[in-house]
Amino acid sequence: MVIALVTLAAFAAGFINAIAGGGSFLTFPALIAAGLPPIQANASSTVALFPGQITTAFIARDGLAAATKDKRINVPVLALISLVGGLVGGFLLLATPESLFKKIVPWLILFATAIFAGGNFLRPAEEKVRLNGAGILIVQGVVSIYGGYFGGGIGILMLAALTLYGLRDIWLMNSLKILLAVLMNAAAVVTFIIADLVHWNLTLIVATSAIAGGYVGLYAARRMPASAVKGFVVATGVVLTIYFFLKPA
Repeated sequence: MVIALVTLAAFAAGFINAIAGGGSFLTFPALIAAGLPPIQANASSTVALFPGQITTAFIARDGLAAATKDKRINVPVLALISLVGGLVGGFLLLATPESLFKKIVPWLILFATAIFAGGNFLRPAEEKVRLNGAGILIVQGVVSIYGGYFGGGIGILMLAALTLYGLRDIWLMNSLKILLAVLMNAAAVVTFIIADLVHWNLTLIVATSAIAGGYVGLYAARRMPASAVKGFVVATGVVLTIYFFLKPA
């Protein structure tokens, strides 16, 4: 029963990561339910979802090519920031307690969801708050450190930041988000493996199911109307926010 739960959660996580982000919110509690302690569950979840992120990044390569041609976006710098930030976050997980981060997670997701919804569905709001080129780099640095430390909701946070930057092409935004998530998690994955925090049996199950879910999710995202994909992002953010506000510390 536990293995079936972990497998189903991993498939759903791969699907959600491909469309909106936040898949670790499913695999993390599922691995805890399977008996892993929180830090080991967090590390195993990050490592397990990594192959699926690489797979979806490969499928989304046309969107990434479009992002590199957009003069508003400095993809190489964002990529470097994501890699370094993920490494910093991974080390923070090893060196600091999780208690403080657990308390601010629901606020982060609530803020990100509100920004994304306001920028995409309440168009007048987009002129009131706008990130410049330096702003998006700073925000990505913060998100990358958070992603390396815990990882939950980084997709929604990045989409929110790109919305504030003025981007509206959901396929381009999603493709860029996938690439940056791969890079920030790459550094964290290496850190967690070296620290021997990964439960490999469960990790392999999650990884296989997440890859399958990522394939389905990414192809679904390309065929769904942009408004439906954006609505799914907002709905995911709302559900995750409620869950973490209600979840006991």
